[in-house]
Amino acid sequence: MFITEAFAQASGAAAPSGTDSILQMVMLFAPLMVVWYFFLIRPQRAQAKKRQETLNAVRRGDQVVLGGGLMGKVSKVIDDNELEIEIAEGVKVRAMRTYIAEVKVKGEPVKTEIPSK
Repeated sequence: MFITEAFAQASGAAAPSGTDSILQMVMLFAPLMVVWYFFLIRPQRAQAKKRQETLNAVRRGDQVVLGGGLMGKVSKVIDDNELEIEIAEGVKVRAMRTYIAEVKVKGEPVKTEIPSK
């Protein structure tokens, strides 16, 4: 009375083949990868490029904040990788450019000599 008989029904569609399922996966993930590129990878590259330009432009007289929180004034550019930073009057430390967290105040531009007449 409450039990009904189940009959096998013929399926109208065949099971998807391996290439069809791979194609469906590509169709699903390709737009996701494009969105991921434009929202994550591209802005991150631009930000890294801007940071590198800022670090390369550090010169004597700039106020900087180091990664550990120390603030100081660049007193000497030793080479492409190292700076000498004065963190207190008469207290100078050497730091790598990569450890600069932020450039607070840009120093005055280096004066060029104007030939006198």
